[in-house]
Amino acid sequence: MLREITLGQYYPADSVIHKLDPRVKLVATLVYVVSLFLFKGVVGFAVITAFLVLAVKLSKVPFLYMIKGLKAIVILMILSALFNLVLTPGINPVFVLGPIKVYPEGVRMAVLMLIRLSYLIVGTSIMTLTTTPNQLTDGLETGLAPFSKIGVPVHAIAMMMSIALRFIPILIEETDLIMKAQMARGADFEKGNIIQKAKNMVPLLVPLFVSAFRRADDLAMAMEARCYTGGAGRTKMKPLRYGKADALAYIVLFAFLATVIVLRIFGY
Repeated sequence: MLREITLGQYYPADSVIHKLDPRVKLVATLVYVVSLFLFKGVVGFAVITAFLVLAVKLSKVPFLYMIKGLKAIVILMILSALFNLVLTPGINPVFVLGPIKVYPEGVRMAVLMLIRLSYLIVGTSIMTLTTTPNQLTDGLETGLAPFSKIGVPVHAIAMMMSIALRFIPILIEETDLIMKAQMARGADFEKGNIIQKAKNMVPLLVPLFVSAFRRADDLAMAMEARCYTGGAGRTKMKPLRYGKADALAYIVLFAFLATVIVLRIFGY
């Protein structure tokens, strides 16, 4: 399960999306997330599906590798679907079991929630799989630069987000090692009900938190030893510059967003 979490991992490949400016990919991810909550009908769903399929193809990241991230949130997806299925009101119930009533509107909302969560994980994974943490940091810092005029610590925010993403695969690997060590000593993380499984995780969480704080402390000391002070006056080895492919990507993005908005207005 832990090895199937793809968030924060970089997949090296020679693709069009890998070569795009990180600012373009950040804007594309934002536009894509907004579009997921805009579409209403089948036509809008088809447009978003076609856009996602095209992005996956252009990224040259294996699709099976991308959907690994869905397995880590299966429980969240099921709970979200169940809540929408049971709590959405309607007129004519299609299923009644005591106080529980399921309406057609609830079924529709549950299906939409499953689709949106699945597409959200796959779509956002494209950005992290095709962009290195350093590129993400530069893209966030440059994209949010105007907010520094009003006192927002843009560089610190970008650095924290980059470090957080970089720590995800490291902590996953650390958790896997701790689990194997505990299992070698007789620990069992699979048997029992949910409460028992939660209790079995305590011996895993304590050393994981200790290791995470130790790594964070080591990183802070290393940055301080190198006199790291922040973004003011700092130069970059590889400054970000837009190219023709980036301009074309922006045109496609905003055409896609305009199409989704028009389809929502007309109920498609």
